[in-house]
Amino acid sequence: MRFKVVPEPRPLPFAREAARALPLVPGAEDDCCARLMADVGLPSRDVAREWLTFLRALGLVAESDGGYYRTRADPTDADLARAFRERVHAADDVLAALEAAEGPISPEAAYERVRDDVPQWERSRRTDWERVWRERVRRILEWAVAFDLAERVEGEREVERLYRSRG
Repeated sequence: MRFKVVPEPRPLPFAREAARALPLVPGAEDDCCARLMADVGLPSRDVAREWLTFLRALGLVAESDGGYYRTRADPTDADLARAFRERVHAADDVLAALEAAEGPISPEAAYERVRDDVPQWERSRRTDWERVWRERVRRILEWAVAFDLAERVEGEREVERLYRSRG
């Protein structure tokens, strides 16, 4: 299963801290969101819900009929990076674009390399799908840096962010 949600990137230890905020015994989504908001300072239920989904993608959280719960697994950073690449929709495509590039590329260039792979149902779902996917690619690149799958390098202009594969 691949997960679509990619929250705003944070340092990798935050994901572990967020997972530890959740119960070992399944809890309702609202309760888990409240815990994330209270314990790790997420600003809203919508953001907390994104994090629940992302933590599921990483294998730090699971879902059952009873709700969400923290898994007992203690994955390494490499395990989390592998889960990110394999279980987050489009992460592998963006990372493959970085690996295929001859040098550092911008988020816009990475988006252009994966644009044709955006599913038709995503394009039909909203009128601003390109803006949404540009942001998604940017977030994937930033998470790739957090997972040590990519590195951020300075561009020619001060405000330009470029990325290159670490692989």
